[in-house]
Amino acid sequence: MEARGEAAAVGFWKREVVEGCVDVADLVSPSKLADFVINPYVGCPHACRYCYARFTTRYRPERPELWGDFVDVKRCSKPLGAKRLTGKTVFMSSVTDAYNPAERKYRATRRILEELAPIDCFLSVTTKSNLILRDLDLLKARAERGLASVSISLNTLDDAFRSEMDAASSVEERLETLRVLAEAGVPTVLFMSPIFPFVTDFRALVEAARPFVGEVWFENLKLRRGFKEDILAYVRARFPKFYAEYLKIYRRGDVGYWSALKEEIADYCERTGVPNRIFFHY
Repeated sequence: MEARGEAAAVGFWKREVVEGCVDVADLVSPSKLADFVINPYVGCPHACRYCYARFTTRYRPERPELWGDFVDVKRCSKPLGAKRLTGKTVFMSSVTDAYNPAERKYRATRRILEELAPIDCFLSVTTKSNLILRDLDLLKARAERGLASVSISLNTLDDAFRSEMDAASSVEERLETLRVLAEAGVPTVLFMSPIFPFVTDFRALVEAARPFVGEVWFENLKLRRGFKEDILAYVRARFPKFYAEYLKIYRRGDVGYWSALKEEIADYCERTGVPNRIFFHY
């Protein structure tokens, strides 16, 4: 993330989020993540410090707000399209959180779920927010037809660390969300993303969520230009004992840590019978 002074190194900043609307020709886009992806919003007030979607700010030169400081609800008159979506996979969302705080006001995601209700496509939703429980009725109805799953993104059990990384629901709230969804019959996934080297305790997370999830996904922390320096400064201030290792990984390109961790995760999941997917890129 763009530097915000010394206070940015540790502690989550207070922000005033600028809300707006943007007209789009279509809410549905082809995707490598699924057949199609739907992003109800541009921007995301969850403001994750490591979010790759901050690249979207480059398409808004007339709006100078930084990532996390703005959210635009998409307005579209074109129907989602039963014909093109039937039998396909749909992911929500890839460059925003469909349940970011603006959803309480605008209900764009709720309207999309209502429009998708009669369409036989498989919907996968990923979020960091317990607001998704508001739409439990629609998700449960889809799940009963085998047409829905929900993944909750969580990379720590330490809520202090979590609060320094994002402005979304607490650790406790996310685990509770998994429990409620699972007990309602909605297939659930723990999406452990991003794994912070030497900080994320993957075993503790799996054990905490295991009663409520059918699968665990693992994704490693990737530091891109634009927020790489912020995260490294954060680690230097918050976890100084790991700073040299972060420099080895993210300055010198040493992939040894990730290779070893991938094998460790695979072995652990095999021994404990945890269905999993590992999305490591380095």
